[in-house]
Amino acid sequence: MSRKPEADYDVIVAGGGAGGVGAALGAAQKGAKVLLVEKYGFLGGAATTSNVLAYCGFFQQGPEPVKAVGGVADLVLDELRALGLPCDPFRSPTTSNWIILLEPEAVKLALDRVLQSHGVDVLLHTRVAAVTRTADRLESVTLAGMDGRRRVVGEAFVDATGDANLALLTGLACRTGNEAGQLQAVSGPIRVGGRNPSVPIDRKAIIAALEDYNKVGDWPVARTDGGIYTEVPQTGEMWWMIFDHPLEDLSSKSFTRAEQASRAAAHDYVNVLRKHVPGFENAYLAQTGPQIGVRESRHPPARYELTGEDLLTGRRRPDGVARAAWPIEDHSVPGKPVYRSIGGEGFADIPLDCLRAKGLENLCYAGRVIGADSAAYASIRVMGTAFATGEAAGRFSAGGGV
Repeated sequence: MSRKPEADYDVIVAGGGAGGVGAALGAAQKGAKVLLVEKYGFLGGAATTSNVLAYCGFFQQGPEPVKAVGGVADLVLDELRALGLPCDPFRSPTTSNWIILLEPEAVKLALDRVLQSHGVDVLLHTRVAAVTRTADRLESVTLAGMDGRRRVVGEAFVDATGDANLALLTGLACRTGNEAGQLQAVSGPIRVGGRNPSVPIDRKAIIAALEDYNKVGDWPVARTDGGIYTEVPQTGEMWWMIFDHPLEDLSSKSFTRAEQASRAAAHDYVNVLRKHVPGFENAYLAQTGPQIGVRESRHPPARYELTGEDLLTGRRRPDGVARAAWPIEDHSVPGKPVYRSIGGEGFADIPLDCLRAKGLENLCYAGRVIGADSAAYASIRVMGTAFATGEAAGRFSAGGGV
């Protein structure tokens, strides 16, 4: 008779974005011994890997910012404030949604500090390469890192990879994209330096310049409104979300095309600013993201799928463990996002069963891999909501309820 191996950790979290950080902190606060595994050399998810320099989902829509997410996410915001970021709610002039503006180097350091202060073990440059499981439980993961491979045993596991990498390795059947198999567009936000800060950014001039570019340019712009832009805190750079690209599938070939297109387009677009928009005469491309911004990939099976109807009616539930407050933001058509507001009180409850894997007792989901249909997914995928679902997943995985 085989014996169950002794666990190295109470909770093992795969993925170091907002969902993974939330899960690690939530579990650690309940006294669990926690390991967080991240494939990059830094934490932060889309905020640091893809130049998505805004935490969305912390506040409800409306004329005033009404807080929807707190808990361990506030620990992260406190660390960011200590590093000089105000973290005040900022109302986007393009969408009128409330966001928190970010600077990626501060995010990296703040996450290092808050996890260290809570005793979470972090392994960077490390991927989950394989798993062992029984019929209804995960037993261990094989980690591939700079020092080779090793097996780590856990009592509970959280998939916060964004792409359902852990769930996929367990053999769970994952849906790709929406119910028809279509993926939302990827994006390539950029940072633009060299702007004259004394000259207000002229949206009309940007729109006119891009209209001219679209007649002859290699990378026509789908966003006809000039895109979403703000000033990066502490740097004075312009953060600009203007490039969107369709993703046919999840193949390396499709991702390669998207990455290369985003870089080529970024240089073109900054050149347009330099030549035609006042205040950008000395502009330069400061940074593209280390990778393209992925909005959607795989959806693993959960015990309950949050629905668009749940959000549009602002459904409240006694088993709710987090709040979804960001509007349904669908990017099925590149450059043409469609927004639908959350109903009811301005948020909907996310039940625990959205975070629990269907078929495995000790696997939870956090962030954009939680159970959701295509409409609900277009809301819950944002980083503010990911902190909340991550915290709930971590606390449940540590035992004793949320």
